Amino acid sequence: MRTVFLMGTLTALLLVMGFIAGYLTGIPTTYTLGIFLLLAIVMNLAIYWYADRWVLRMYHAKIVTESEQLKLHQIVGRLASNAHLPKPKVAIIPNEIPNAFATGRSPSHSVVAVTQGALKLLNDEELEGVLGHELAHIKNRDMLINTMAAIIGAVITYVMYFSIFAGGRRDRDSAGLLAILGLLLIPFCAMLVRLSISRGREYGADEGGAKISRKPLALANALRKLQSVAERAPMRQGNPSTAHMFIVNPFRGVRLSGLFSTHPPTDKRIERLEKLAREAKI
Repeated sequence: MRTVFLMGTLTALLLVMGFIAGYLTGIPTTYTLGIFLLLAIVMNLAIYWYADRWVLRMYHAKIVTESEQLKLHQIVGRLASNAHLPKPKVAIIPNEIPNAFATGRSPSHSVVAVTQGALKLLNDEELEGVLGHELAHIKNRDMLINTMAAIIGAVITYVMYFSIFAGGRRDRDSAGLLAILGLLLIPFCAMLVRLSISRGREYGADEGGAKISRKPLALANALRKLQSVAERAPMRQGNPSTAHMFIVNPFRGVRLSGLFSTHPPTDKRIERLEKLAREAKI
């Protein structure tokens, strides 16, 4: 249902943009609406089949073989076995900011991506905790909705900026109208991401990941380290619309309102993991 909701919302917003394009250019809106409807159908299909490749390309992530990253593959293989999942592909992101995410349209078409910074910062147990969290997302089938929400937010934002610029060149009054619409739609995109990617999803992945790795305290320690680095040195590469895909928001330096936060507070996540360990539920 979440996937259908996102696809439907994207289609509706693109049709609104088609109406605006017709208004600006004087072309009959039936034509522009038809063009944007076709665009929406193509984009929905492309997002479903190729969204994971888009995200991996955005972060220059490289799929690595066992000969290139044997230990990482061994950890992922062991955790996948614990989770009763097919072993996902493994990718390395050439970025020194420690973080990780999972993407793909299904457990059998999934990728776990880890930054070089995470491999350097985290010890083996902490890395297992992080990878367990990502495998929990895969098991819960969160990856497709995560990736789709990221692309939808980015696409709508870029199209609106382009529309405002194009309208400004043709008609100042129309550009003013589009600017107002942009101010409304761009925050709505952020809200869409927030509503689609609930905070409960992260809590669920923390608990599920702790069960998969059997190391809740290691995951808690990893979150503490990742949060500390994100606050000191936020990621500059990439797009903040993909923030919800990462285990910790890497764009902490971008001071967004808590209203649009895609992650629960890290200290709360750590508290819950420590409680799990104390209660010996793992």
